[in-house]
Amino acid sequence: MTDSAVNRKDNVRTVAIGSDHGGFAAKEVVREYLRMLGYTVIDLGTHSTESVDYPDFAIEVARAVAGDGADRGIMIDGAGIGSSMVCNKVRGIRAALCYDERTIVNSREHNNANVLTLGGPLHSPEALCRMAKLWLETRFAGGRHWRRINKMMEAERRHYE
Repeated sequence: MTDSAVNRKDNVRTVAIGSDHGGFAAKEVVREYLRMLGYTVIDLGTHSTESVDYPDFAIEVARAVAGDGADRGIMIDGAGIGSSMVCNKVRGIRAALCYDERTIVNSREHNNANVLTLGGPLHSPEALCRMAKLWLETRFAGGRHWRRINKMMEAERRHYE
């Protein structure tokens, strides 16, 4: 596909992606699909099915997004739960564990999520690709949702230490 497939309104051009060993196969599929769509993908590992700890990779994905190295991030582990918890420890990250198209759209339109976490083995490769594409293309609705995002970020500022 051409550059026109890339979500330009939100300036999503670069996506950091990571996984643990349980999400490795899914990460490989999603990574190549996103490249095919025209995104620049930063693969932060893991690079095999050898047992690793998901927090190590989730932190790297979150840091890439928080530090402006990537516009958004996707982290895939066995269920997506632990990675979501870890990513949300990084200041400025709004990671969302999503499991279907409805939660994908809500995470972006209402919560302006900047990291998506997925349970790789819980979905088919086709479903994972559809969800990743939809998530990257869904825009934050703004409006009344800004008030909630601002409260979320204020809570982070007050309780970060």
